[in-house]
Amino acid sequence: MRVVDLDRETVKQGLDDGSMLIIDVRESHEYEAGHIPGAVSHPLSGFDPQAVAALVAEDGRRAVFSCASGVRSVHALMAAQNAGLDLVEHYKGGFKDWYSAGETVA
Repeated sequence: MRVVDLDRETVKQGLDDGSMLIIDVRESHEYEAGHIPGAVSHPLSGFDPQAVAALVAEDGRRAVFSCASGVRSVHALMAAQNAGLDLVEHYKGGFKDWYSAGETVA
């Protein structure tokens, strides 16, 4: 399994320049309570690799998984890679890092 850890500054840059699609794999209630602006919700509990593949293909940006702290996003990478998807990046610090740094929350 390949995992590329991204830090907050890299994620911010990707969001600022429009090159990055953040896929938030936290549960819906977590996402609704606050998320990284522009992130799309796709909870790990109902993870569907085909739906993720379609989302990524339709969107066209670089897909990066995110969760609360970087654990579930690695599980999402594993599920995606096991399904044959070439996704390797996640936000290592996740929403907790984003929020604790005082970044804007949607």
